[in-house]
Amino acid sequence: MASKYLLESSSIYLEGTDIPRNKPGITSTEELHELERELLEEAYQVFYHELTDDTLFDEAYFKALHRRTFEGLYEWAGDYRQFNMSKGSSRFCQGAYVAASSHKIFAELAKVNYLKKFNGSKIEFARQLAHFKCELIALHPFCELNGRITRLFFDMIALSNDYFYIDYSGIKPETYINASIDCVQLADSSAMALIIANGLTANLS
Repeated sequence: MASKYLLESSSIYLEGTDIPRNKPGITSTEELHELERELLEEAYQVFYHELTDDTLFDEAYFKALHRRTFEGLYEWAGDYRQFNMSKGSSRFCQGAYVAASSHKIFAELAKVNYLKKFNGSKIEFARQLAHFKCELIALHPFCELNGRITRLFFDMIALSNDYFYIDYSGIKPETYINASIDCVQLADSSAMALIIANGLTANLS
């Protein structure tokens, strides 16, 4: 069974549960997860159709993905957490440093033009994607739904480089989890780079 998140000094969950407080007042985990899934599917369609050559994959865009996808469900959608968070033996960026660390990550991403129209090989592109994805995994800036929004973010970058969405379907869940743990505990993105490279397919149409 996957480890639960441990949050320090936060009241985002309904008392005695791991269900985040939400605007509709949903108290069923299954119902909430289904609604999250539907909202994410809608978001993929919206952001796909909004994607242009001028789309800037900066911090504001990243936060907007989270806010616009989940603002109908959560008050804190799009807001960075200020409390500490861990999962199993992995401790994510301390809440007090999330904003500053995010600025640093996106400043680094800006130096490579947000990977827009990347002119290197697929392997190098996957390596770059994995590096920044691992940075955001370790940052874990939102209260919830970090993984799904991070995937959406890099899927949009992949589309902008004439690839399809990154395909993770051939990867065992534990393989992806272990690669994510490497990101957090070892600052090692090599396993994630291999996963991404295997999931990238050029859109030749």
